[in-house]
Amino acid sequence: MSDRPLCFVLMPFGTKKDPAGGPDIDFNRIYKSAIQPAIEDAGLEPIRADEERAGGIIHKAMFERLLLCDYAVADLTTANANVFYELGVRHAARPATTLAIFSNRHEPPFDVKLLRALPYALGDHNAFDTDQVGALRTSLAKRLAELREIALKDAIADSPIFQLLKDEYSPPDIARLKTDVFRDRVRLAEGVKRELAAARRGGEADVEAVERTLGSLDGAEVGVLIDLFLSYRAVRAWGKMVGLYERLSAAIRRVVMVREQLGFALNRLGRRDEAIEVLEAVITEKGPSSETLGILGRVYKDRWMEAARSGNEPLATGFLDRAIDTYLRGFDADLRDSYPGVNALLLLKIKGDERSTKLISQYLPVVKFAVSQRLRTAKADYWDHATLLELAILEGDEAAARKHLSDALAAVREPWELLTTAANLELLQGEWRYGRVGLTDVGDHTGSTRTDEAVPGAETPDLLEFARRALVARAAP
Repeated sequence: MSDRPLCFVLMPFGTKKDPAGGPDIDFNRIYKSAIQPAIEDAGLEPIRADEERAGGIIHKAMFERLLLCDYAVADLTTANANVFYELGVRHAARPATTLAIFSNRHEPPFDVKLLRALPYALGDHNAFDTDQVGALRTSLAKRLAELREIALKDAIADSPIFQLLKDEYSPPDIARLKTDVFRDRVRLAEGVKRELAAARRGGEADVEAVERTLGSLDGAEVGVLIDLFLSYRAVRAWGKMVGLYERLSAAIRRVVMVREQLGFALNRLGRRDEAIEVLEAVITEKGPSSETLGILGRVYKDRWMEAARSGNEPLATGFLDRAIDTYLRGFDADLRDSYPGVNALLLLKIKGDERSTKLISQYLPVVKFAVSQRLRTAKADYWDHATLLELAILEGDEAAARKHLSDALAAVREPWELLTTAANLELLQGEWRYGRVGLTDVGDHTGSTRTDEAVPGAETPDLLEFARRALVARAAP
């Protein structure tokens, strides 16, 4: 990181839902293709609010950035509650050098004229293509350059608090020593995150080595700790995830995303009762969500498979029904999230009774539409292509299945993604009732390990076997 003035960016992360009901908006693309380069064009150093990694928690490092960064850009699109709160803190502490921006299709719920906010355009279906990228990059760089010129002279207040109160309200006196220490800490945190990114490619030992450099965890930034937690997930170190969770502060342990991932890790360790307890507590406190119910559905799916392998068909039937109902609840909680929907469809196909067939006919078009909407606005990832592959197989569309298989193989990021899809396809082979299969753990799956016979009279389609073998081969080292 250079010694250029720091510019803090407050904005939503990842792909977010459009509150107006339109297609999802890819904020990562908006940042990486336009906002970040515009800040650099203006001679500033961009720092992005680490909301995604920190689960949205407002923490000490966030306040430091709000108070001490020389400049700030706040994207008010979608009226994100955290962004508005953070902008309020910034306006209370800094009379000038803060710029608000927003999509001209999503005006904020107050008069932004007072802020001299900068609107930018989204394309059709909320896309952010070349024309929109160039326009925002150029206009934002120009406005930030103007802010720098004004700040060098006699900064004109852009905070409504300082505009309205004028002489009655003064900014806090922030010592120079504090800002120097802050800049050093920012450099350190960014360096650790780069080390973790490299460690995830190396494996568990490399991630653990980075953790040892942190010393006492209570002195590390929240964003770094969340990054470490998710890095252990990336290398499948489930025990390390649980151990790290137990050493985190109470505030971080309360973050929904952290608790969801704890439930995920506990399930992978076979501690299913604990996983259910954690996830049910999140649902009770925060309400149903597609993410939490999607993870909980996976827990019940694993319980169904365990009961099926043991030959306890009544118990297996109960857990299969519970897995289906949980996945459907997750999809109903957010019809734009296809993950719980496609998992419910796969299990309904396996169950194969009259009710399941009716539910497939009801839900399959909706799940397919959810994926297609995402593909129209966001850069497709592996899971989008894998979902379309599974849906095409359920529909019996061989041409579409082969296309989506090729797209999935080309878009994969981690081997376990391929193995998860391969395991789903193996479950579908022969439409084995109640999971009468002998799958190993998905993460260790390197080929067919079936031990039970398929339902008598059921055929294994050639396409299913071809797709499954292709996925497993691509996942091999």
